[in-house]
Amino acid sequence: MPVRATAATPPRFRFMATRPSWEGHLRLSLVSCPVALYNASSREGDVSFRLINPTTGNRVRQLTVDAETGTPVERKELVRGFETSKDRYVLLTDEEIRSVRLESTRTIDIERFVKLEDIDRIWWEDPYYLAPAQKAGVEAFVVIREALRESGRVALGRLVLHTRERLVALEPRGRGILVTTLRSHDEIRPEEEAFAAIPDRKADARMVEIAEQIIAQQHGAFDPSAFVDRYEDALRDLIARKDDGGDGGVTAPPPEPDNVIDLMEALKRSLSGKAAKAKPVAAAAAAKATPARAKAKAAPAAKPVRRRSR
Repeated sequence: MPVRATAATPPRFRFMATRPSWEGHLRLSLVSCPVALYNASSREGDVSFRLINPTTGNRVRQLTVDAETGTPVERKELVRGFETSKDRYVLLTDEEIRSVRLESTRTIDIERFVKLEDIDRIWWEDPYYLAPAQKAGVEAFVVIREALRESGRVALGRLVLHTRERLVALEPRGRGILVTTLRSHDEIRPEEEAFAAIPDRKADARMVEIAEQIIAQQHGAFDPSAFVDRYEDALRDLIARKDDGGDGGVTAPPPEPDNVIDLMEALKRSLSGKAAKAKPVAAAAAAKATPARAKAKAAPAAKPVRRRSR
């Protein structure tokens, strides 16, 4: 049954047909407007599977049971618990969680402006589209968007999304605004954990020069439409063949063992356009070899790396 708009319930104003992830207000100092946040990415096209009982061909339904007694429990009866110590929980209902409301629960308040290059790429997370939610707020929205565009800066604000307050970055994009959630400081692991085992040494200057020439040869514009998920395509092909009564099977041959290739020779062959015929240099062997002279070997790893002088 259609709902008639009144002064208390302003008419809905949707730029997109999809359901918004969040609705509230965007505020810059004393200027504010009603806005809606939409997911900028989608996983609807991904290949997804369901668990099936191979004996009956029926879907499997998962039951929620008490971990100690094994008694089935209805999901609607469950509450959330935070473990304060071993086997001790503070219980919270959905109503109690919803009662925790910060200003950022319903308002994106722009706090400061920074240069885009000042935000390291490691902090960027999920993208969203921000658009006006009511016709009455379009003018204020356009003013904020154009002020952002003219400033050449990225706006930072806070937003409560999925029971978490997130720091978000706002940038003008076309006729709307792109909002990207930023990771918090405690979410990023120190890079030293991953890079500690990498030796601190210089690379051979001649090899670096050849590698730079290879980079120059393969330089081109970024075109995301050119990227095709070959693994998902192979899955779909397997599903189609099985559905037609085939027995499936892999669509690509297994990789062949790498041959022993001199690193300098591999670089030269790559530069001369023979990279397709050459085998990649094994990373483990290249890490053990000296920069000026090295032979890499992928298998067997237990044998020592063979070396020769230039």
